[in-house]
Amino acid sequence: MSRIGKKPVEMPSGVTAELNGKSLKVKGPKGELSMTFVREVEAKLDGSVLTVTPVDDSQRARAMWGLQRSLAANLIEGVTAGFQKDLELRGVGYRAQMKGNNIVMQLGFSHEVNYTPRPGVSLATPKPTLISVTGMDKQAVGQTAAEIRRFRKPEPYKGKGVRYVGEFVRSKEGKKK
Repeated sequence: MSRIGKKPVEMPSGVTAELNGKSLKVKGPKGELSMTFVREVEAKLDGSVLTVTPVDDSQRARAMWGLQRSLAANLIEGVTAGFQKDLELRGVGYRAQMKGNNIVMQLGFSHEVNYTPRPGVSLATPKPTLISVTGMDKQAVGQTAAEIRRFRKPEPYKGKGVRYVGEFVRSKEGKKK
């Protein structure tokens, strides 16, 4: 039995949901998102409560049960509060700045690194060494943050690179004479 799948998803005030067969459409103050449930689960909308149940007792249905419930809960959280990931730049001369919608980063290369975010995701640089990624879609926000981090991953000897705020990078001991 899925512990997460058993929990009903409650809609906060200001959020409307529409369930047509297997497709769920959620509207909120930040915008509109939609998803389609897989055939192994069944969704039911009673007023402002969404419940997800497996169709049968197969392994795939039990695996999809909690996943589909979490994806639906993420849609509701995305249209109400949105999602945010913060990245920090560590290293001498590492900095970022906005140029329109794009972000331009100096990461120790001989050239600047330009990044254009995907639609629905916005970038901000509150400080030159901090990048804030925000948006409604949790997957898009996480993917954008991962793509920015991939330009210069934190290295274990000096700790230089792009890392998530609060990420711990275990440092290794260097060469000994």
